[in-house]
Amino acid sequence: MKCYPKMYQKDIQSIDYRKLKQLGIQCLIFDLDNTIALIDQKMITNEVRKLLIDLKKDFQIVIISNNTKSRVQSYANYLECDFVATAMKPLAKGFRKIQKKYHFQKKEMCMIGDQIVTDIYGGNRYGLFTILVDPLGKKDLKITSINRFIERKILNNYQKKNIMKKGEYYE
Repeated sequence: MKCYPKMYQKDIQSIDYRKLKQLGIQCLIFDLDNTIALIDQKMITNEVRKLLIDLKKDFQIVIISNNTKSRVQSYANYLECDFVATAMKPLAKGFRKIQKKYHFQKKEMCMIGDQIVTDIYGGNRYGLFTILVDPLGKKDLKITSINRFIERKILNNYQKKNIMKKGEYYE
């Protein structure tokens, strides 16, 4: 199931990063919009900044986004981490760029995001460990509304088959 996340958590603070380390994950790839920051927010919260800075002690942190370089770069600069903008998720381009730059095996990389269609499907297609989190806010970019429509269909199908239910988190 290409759209099924390996893990589902409420938000990035709820993830058991020790477990990821035990699984051999060395690189955490975070989506930007509605995963680490609201789409109309100019900067991440202090709580998220502290978490990501702490995680840099054990993991390579990379922000990946389909958004513009100017938007993504400001967050990456603030966190002193790498980034890939205009990644065209779910295509492999952005994931491949990260893998090539840091020489990670796919099994050492984890994609964390709030969208099934771009983050989870893209990460799974590329062979990464994937974690779905709930969106931070209800507001999305206009283009994302198409993805959310497809996502609702996927989640409804999963719920009917007793595979996954929104709000029922698992590791």
